[in-house]
Amino acid sequence: MRVAVMGAGSIGGYFGGMLARGGNDVALIARGAHLAAIRERGLQIHTDTELLTIPGGAGLYATDNPAEVGPVDLILLTVKTYQNAEAIPAMLPMVGPATSVLCLQNGIDSYQTAAQAVGPGKVLPGAAYIEAARPQPGVIRQSGSVVRIVFGEPDGSDSERGNVVRDTLIPAGIPAEFSRDIQQTLWSKFLFIATMAGVTSLSRETMAQLMPRPEWRTVIVSCMREIETVGRAAGVNLDAAIVEHTLAYIEGSLDDMHASMHADIMAGRPLELEALNGAVVRAGREVEVATPINEVIYAALKPFAQGGQ
Repeated sequence: MRVAVMGAGSIGGYFGGMLARGGNDVALIARGAHLAAIRERGLQIHTDTELLTIPGGAGLYATDNPAEVGPVDLILLTVKTYQNAEAIPAMLPMVGPATSVLCLQNGIDSYQTAAQAVGPGKVLPGAAYIEAARPQPGVIRQSGSVVRIVFGEPDGSDSERGNVVRDTLIPAGIPAEFSRDIQQTLWSKFLFIATMAGVTSLSRETMAQLMPRPEWRTVIVSCMREIETVGRAAGVNLDAAIVEHTLAYIEGSLDDMHASMHADIMAGRPLELEALNGAVVRAGREVEVATPINEVIYAALKPFAQGGQ
């Protein structure tokens, strides 16, 4: 399969590298020193157990110009959501009549931005479960045993293209599930991510610092309950104990809880605020559910959405 990765940073670089290693023809869209390193030395993927080097050549091509790539079978959209205004128009030369776009961005409605540009029939919303970083140009560090992609048709239907995408990911060493209820998947991950990102960015502290404090634990649980209520009002079939399960996961993994939005605000970078807590506020208004905690988080962080501390 011809695959392009729009945003070959940590997550996109990992999945793109694995797809190339699995025999697919992969184009990585990257920039700057990262692009130069991939061109010079190939892409290196460090896991907890091995070092993989995927050399540039017939199966792996890196460029900063999507127009050089031309139409492909599958595009992985993995840029941060605040980069969509630039990335999605740049991606269009790679979209042909039979192209599918697998959106692996944070949020419950992020995929709709791509759908507006390329057509709703081309976009598959999905969720990526992976701990990955880019410690230096050309190098991806993947940690832990959790690596998985869950995706589906927006309406929950079966489709030939969904099966083809799944059957491309799995042989490349990427556990994948073609879900018949992707909205449940998106909202379940969103409840966790939006809460963690929001409270840690607001407080400028980590979950390990916040959870032992009763006052912050109350805020964290209430934020999750708020998102749960909005999701159920929107017709999402969330697990009956979604908050309890999420809380148990957080408490069992506090030392590993690191939100990228927290890292971004601490470094003065732009924030995915609109895709996370902003999305809660928008969804709440649509279903007429009050979202006071997320409104406070959104209002407090909005001055820093374009960067700054």
